Amino acid sequence: MDTTRHIDIEQIAPAAVRAVLGLEQYVRRSSLEPDLLELVRLRASYMNGCAYCVDMHTKDARAAGETEQRLYAVPVWRETPFFSARERAALAWTEAVTALSSRSIPESAREQVSSEFTDAEIVDLTMAIITINCWNRVAVPLGADVGSYTPGRHEAEPAPAAR
Repeated sequence: MDTTRHIDIEQIAPAAVRAVLGLEQYVRRSSLEPDLLELVRLRASYMNGCAYCVDMHTKDARAAGETEQRLYAVPVWRETPFFSARERAALAWTEAVTALSSRSIPESAREQVSSEFTDAEIVDLTMAIITINCWNRVAVPLGADVGSYTPGRHEAEPAPAAR
């Protein structure tokens, strides 16, 4: 049984949640396809070990019609034929941006994403990756309640009130 202490960031720091929700709203209004965004969110969440976000984004993707086969293959996308060239470029870019540390982005990832996305789309895709990485970095250390998410819940919730 998991005894991880859960810290309710929405209760303690609603202004911080609103700031990240601002990024989330920007991403949702972008021209990027919603199913592509779910794959990106899922890949980054797997990489970051965020069980809450993996649970959320598999549920949301399934509710939007994504196949089980593709969802199961996200962690091993390179070894499968299930993803388009555009999706592969987005997944490669997700990995490069998520794993960013003292090293630079691999030139192969830059070339791949540039061949499938416009400059404006690359900016939007990068913002989507930054946003899910932010959510992962909130959910993991603060002990999000894994398994409690119901599909579409966050779209229906209003932003928390100002502090």
